[in-house]
Amino acid sequence: MKQFNDENFLLDNEVAQDLFHNHAAKMPIIDYHCHLIPEMVANDHKFKSITELWLGGDHYKWRAMRTNGVDEKYCTGKDTSDWEKFEKWAETVPYTFRNPLYHWTHLELKTAFGITKLLSPKTAREIYDECNEKLKQPEYSARGLMRRYNVECVCTTDDPIDDLRYHKQTRESGFEIKMIPAWRPDKAMNIEKPDFAEYVNKLGEVAGVTITTFKDMVDALQKRHDFFTANGCKLSDHGIEEFYDEEYTDAQIEAIFAKAMSKKELTAYEIRQYKNCFLTKMAEMDADADWTQQFHYGAIRDNNTKMYEQLGPDTGFDSIGEFNTAKAMSKFLNKLNMEGKLTRTILYTLNPCANEVIATMLGNFQGGCPGKIQFGSGWWFNDQLDGMTRQMNALSVLGLLSRFVGMLTDSRSFLSYPRHEYFRRLLCNILGTDVEKGLLPNDHEILSRMVEDISYNNARNYFKFY
Repeated sequence: MKQFNDENFLLDNEVAQDLFHNHAAKMPIIDYHCHLIPEMVANDHKFKSITELWLGGDHYKWRAMRTNGVDEKYCTGKDTSDWEKFEKWAETVPYTFRNPLYHWTHLELKTAFGITKLLSPKTAREIYDECNEKLKQPEYSARGLMRRYNVECVCTTDDPIDDLRYHKQTRESGFEIKMIPAWRPDKAMNIEKPDFAEYVNKLGEVAGVTITTFKDMVDALQKRHDFFTANGCKLSDHGIEEFYDEEYTDAQIEAIFAKAMSKKELTAYEIRQYKNCFLTKMAEMDADADWTQQFHYGAIRDNNTKMYEQLGPDTGFDSIGEFNTAKAMSKFLNKLNMEGKLTRTILYTLNPCANEVIATMLGNFQGGCPGKIQFGSGWWFNDQLDGMTRQMNALSVLGLLSRFVGMLTDSRSFLSYPRHEYFRRLLCNILGTDVEKGLLPNDHEILSRMVEDISYNNARNYFKFY
């Protein structure tokens, strides 16, 4: 019987073990999509407790705690002590068997704090105190944790109106790890939201543009896009439910924009026309700037209206959606390709039923650089053993796994970097198992190069951060 979470965790044979320990494990981390708070990096934030570091903003854990019957005050409450929240999480952990949180929890305890005990109500106080003592040490600050995990570069997620002061502060401080902004213009895209007009006016103020038309807004966004480029930005990201292919004219878009700015209700068709036009304009900007664009699609967000009104977005009430988006995606990419405006692109789906859809879509628009169109790693609900494996298997069969740009954290936590290790272990195990079965030759040179490329080299070359 294998031991849980030992040095060969997830590695089922000697080939996999060699590939991980001697090749994947040593590679630095390029975390090209995350939600770290830039201010915490700039000011080298010191964490007051493991609860702040572990449970603050972690809607994965909150969902599990709620499912286990834990009262909301122990998840997001402001008047509940750090120990009380941690204690409730420790009570929940034994019930997370076969949930990826059980693996994440113990990988993070082991790699960050050297703790190999299993978290439970019996060990909670001991682990809580040990973690908090270590968090007092300088090497457990925000920057210290990034160094501990051999992070080389992170890309945050930033609104066009952000002044990027903390990126500049970090850069000028001499911190050796790159923190690069990533453009996320969702608020300018989501024309159906009640605060759309207020956001557009704020955008105009920041850009120094009086916005009365859609063209004015695009001009304002172009100015901000240029500002992001000047501050090192190399990629964009878009959170969309699906792709859109509704035809439109410039006059129609101007009328739709004017209607939204007057806070008049839009039809579903008008919203889709606008989003198709908006995403096209953003893609053209990205192509002109030689950025990489990312599209995260397939989520249904804020399902629980009562809790949304109480807590706001991104608090654990989102789920996988079902959308028939293949034709619209194809039309969108094809239109850009015909205009010579299709830049490097990463497509992520939250619904694993679309894995093969994405994997086959890639091949339609490749060319110009290795792996120009990428299938993004298992995202959100899929960044776990089964989800990552299914994504890599689909990419392997229908594309070139060798050109994959690998893993990202998509996280707000400075303790999420073991997800890269988890991914690398799974990658090595997939390849090692194929060798053991005689499905691949035991060519150490090719296999080791492939593992190192997917872990690090491909991302370094693809994103042009250096």
